[in-house]
Amino acid sequence: MSTKKEKGMNNQAMEPLAIGIDIGGTGTKYGIVDKVGNLLFSGEMSTKKHLTVEPFIDELYLCLAPFIEQAGGVGRIKGIGIGAHNGNYYKNTIEHAANLPWKGIIPFGKMIEDKFKLPVVLTNDANAAAIGEMMYGAAQDMHDFIMITLGTGVGSGIVANGKLIYGHDGFAGELGHTIIIPDGRYHEGTGKHGSLESYASATGVRLNALEFLEKSDKPSLLRKIPKEKIDSKQVHDAAIEGDELAKEIFDYTGKILGMALANFVMFSNPEAIVLFGGLTKAGDYILKPTRDYMEANLIQVFQNKVKILVSHLKESDAAILGASALVWEMK
Repeated sequence: MSTKKEKGMNNQAMEPLAIGIDIGGTGTKYGIVDKVGNLLFSGEMSTKKHLTVEPFIDELYLCLAPFIEQAGGVGRIKGIGIGAHNGNYYKNTIEHAANLPWKGIIPFGKMIEDKFKLPVVLTNDANAAAIGEMMYGAAQDMHDFIMITLGTGVGSGIVANGKLIYGHDGFAGELGHTIIIPDGRYHEGTGKHGSLESYASATGVRLNALEFLEKSDKPSLLRKIPKEKIDSKQVHDAAIEGDELAKEIFDYTGKILGMALANFVMFSNPEAIVLFGGLTKAGDYILKPTRDYMEANLIQVFQNKVKILVSHLKESDAAILGASALVWEMK
């Protein structure tokens, strides 16, 4: 657990603070944030060790309670924002989240409210990231943009006319599961074929690499690595060393992502697309083909208008900041 102590605690009654919680399949990050995005206290705990939700919430409370006290007590906290896979903004529930140990529909927001005695707002983790980017990051002052998270999967949050798009029952913005290649690669989590996530996530890069290694006889540094150990970072490392096959893998990944982004641009006419996550560390190996293929697949009225930006938020803090930003949107 890591902590950061707030400066100027003597003025702690002056300004409200927000709690941000990001629930991942492996770990949960939490922290207390002020309105300008300073992360005052933070920590992390395991998600997967709790097979039921009640002991998870108990441990989360025990972790956060000392921070709340140090920050000035519960009276200084405006609320709790939570980002979670399959989080439903309208119902404050987590519903059928494949990467979490708790199955079915969990009234998670209500359970947190009861435990902490604070108002709670909950949404999909990528939606939380979009709100965080709009408040603290690359999308400040933007009213129309799309946030794409490129990690183990592909998440997204769509902001149009200054509002996050939730859809009629809270699950809008699953762009990672849109079908980009009909009858394409099988996705184990959903049972569908050809989704963007199957090709343009870190997992997708790994699968792209395995396919390229099998279909091509080109020499490659990747051939020295056991197949089961190849991942997107090793593809990046090989590309940096000048490996042509690794560069082709990124070009193909960028092609798929760029085609998908063109579709998204023509759907919501954003000012920018903000990319976030580990895959962006590959820099121009992934960003250049993505831009090129996006532009190539746009009709003229959309060409050369949409910026592709990399998130300005520090990756280790972004999830907490995004979740906490939901609190400032509360009425």
